[in-house]
Amino acid sequence: MLPGVYLAYKKNKTAYYRASLTYHSKHISLGSYELEATAHQAYLQALDILSDLRITLASLDTDHGPLLFEKKIALLNFRDNQIYFKNPIYLKQNYFLYYISPHDELKFDADDLFYYSSHKIMRRKGHLFVSDYGMQVNILSRYGIRNFAVAGRDYRFVNGDSSDFRYSNLEIINPYYGVIPMMRHNIVQFKAQIHIIGNHVIGLYSTLEEAAVAYNKAVDAARHYGIEKNYFTNYIQELSPQEYAQLYARLSISSKLLTYLKGQAPIRSKP
Repeated sequence: MLPGVYLAYKKNKTAYYRASLTYHSKHISLGSYELEATAHQAYLQALDILSDLRITLASLDTDHGPLLFEKKIALLNFRDNQIYFKNPIYLKQNYFLYYISPHDELKFDADDLFYYSSHKIMRRKGHLFVSDYGMQVNILSRYGIRNFAVAGRDYRFVNGDSSDFRYSNLEIINPYYGVIPMMRHNIVQFKAQIHIIGNHVIGLYSTLEEAAVAYNKAVDAARHYGIEKNYFTNYIQELSPQEYAQLYARLSISSKLLTYLKGQAPIRSKP
């Protein structure tokens, strides 16, 4: 066997070649390959990254050679920061970079290092997910942002960089379900709406909290009329139970919506 290469067999007894090396007493797997020469080339490429200080993040060739770019980032970080991560993470001062692809780089606070070192991030249709307990979880939920929140309306990146997930760069504008901030006659208002079969307007309100409570009231009405959907409801931390009850009683919701709900109520046969 060439240096850094080990022969292995699949369950069907087909031979393949594994590349690996040991650096600072850490045994590192470099991947599996069909050809011995390819596995050896990956091994040599890894040695170059670990030994040649001229190779930096800026000069790292992520597109060529058999070694996966995720492994190249992990090795470069291990060399420079003496910590090995299986995921493509590179440590900076007080934050770290996570590479989805050679040209797709995310920034996170150091507080998130433990989580993302053990959770692989995937991008699908513009959304970022991790696999958590067998489910795909949108990473925005980690920052208190709802799955269906709209960037620029419900939350924003303070510095305009949508790849920067550091806590200081994420501002939640609207944390509530069924609430849409809008400008009307140069005045900010908040539209509450509920999805039943399509979206239905609950009403326009002067504050976020009013719209959030009105949405809860519409959810209660939908349940009253037998509409069985797994609606989330809003918790308004700023309101005491008494203040919430008073606001709930005072707020009106669309009479058109109530008429629609009555029409959707299931017909119950008489006993």
